[in-house]
Amino acid sequence: MSKPNLSIFLCLVILSNPFGIANAAGDAQRGATLYEARCAACHSIDYNGVGPAHKGVFNRKAGTQTGYTYSPAVQASNVIWTEASLDKWLTNPEKFISGQKMGFMVPLANDRADLIAYLKKETSAK
Repeated sequence: MSKPNLSIFLCLVILSNPFGIANAAGDAQRGATLYEARCAACHSIDYNGVGPAHKGVFNRKAGTQTGYTYSPAVQASNVIWTEASLDKWLTNPEKFISGQKMGFMVPLANDRADLIAYLKKETSAK
C-alpha cells in the first residue's frame, strides 16, 4: 500500500477553503484581544467613534447604526451583517462594498474568525 500524497492532501485542504473564509467557530476571547489591539482606535462596542459602534451588529443592515454617518456606498448596500458578510468585509472592505470609508483589512482567516466570534458574543450580550 502506498503512502498518501501530501501534495494532494494540501490541495484538498486549500480547495475546501479557497478564499480563506473564516471558520465560524472562532475564539471570542482571542477576538476580544484582537478587537482591542486592532479595532479600538476607531471602533467601540458601545459607542460611535471614527467608526460605528458594534454592539448588536449581527443581523443588522449595514449603514443603519443610529448616530453614525456612513458613506453613501454602505448606506445604499443591501448587506446584512452575518458571519459570511463580516468575513468578506474584514477580508477587503473596498472589494466588498466599493466606495466605503474603512481603510483596514484583516488578512488572516483565523483572526477574522476570532473577531467575528467576539462580535457575535457581544451582539448576544444583554
